[in-house]
Amino acid sequence: MAGKVVVIDPGHNGGNSANPAEINKKVPAGRGQTKACNTTGTATNAGYTEHAFTWDVSVRVRELLAAKGIKVVMTRDDDTGVGPCVDKRAAIGNQSGAAAVVSIHADGSTSPGAHGFHIAYSAPPLNAAQGEPAKNLATALRDGLRTAGFATSTYIGTNGLSPRADLGGLNLSERPAALVECGNMRNADEAAVLSSPQGRQRYADAIAASIVEYLG
Repeated sequence: MAGKVVVIDPGHNGGNSANPAEINKKVPAGRGQTKACNTTGTATNAGYTEHAFTWDVSVRVRELLAAKGIKVVMTRDDDTGVGPCVDKRAAIGNQSGAAAVVSIHADGSTSPGAHGFHIAYSAPPLNAAQGEPAKNLATALRDGLRTAGFATSTYIGTNGLSPRADLGGLNLSERPAALVECGNMRNADEAAVLSSPQGRQRYADAIAASIVEYLG
């Protein structure tokens, strides 16, 4: 693993909600689309925010990967800033020469009973990295989370995999990239896991192990 580079992209940011003009500006999102720079993310019904969740899990993943000699690049440095925009996040991955780019998120579906994780990847692919490499990364993450005891989504994708053409960070990536929606923050049972340090460590352990499996 020594010398390999992995980019971890913690979704959203703690300062986004206070800076609507900046995060709502349109930026390139691939496939001829433009989208908002970034969003505020979701939260549990008790108010635990997605941006705090993604930052906490990403730091845990970083520590686990660094312990194996992997160089980890984060797309943001803390949970108090704004952005960066989705195109900038993709550029960080591209410029790093990463062997894998993994975005970490949690979902906020209000559909009754909606729960489970899913892994998004760019499809149809726009370059070679978005083809088999990205799909293999997504599959490794799916398998790792499922092995760790997490259920696949009941409401998005198939068997935990969700090919997408509308996610700017994936569309613009020139490296193998996947986005993990760890669970549904609006589901009471999953919110309890997502909100607990023990639950976040379980997610981090599974994501880090999946990345190592992919790199191997």
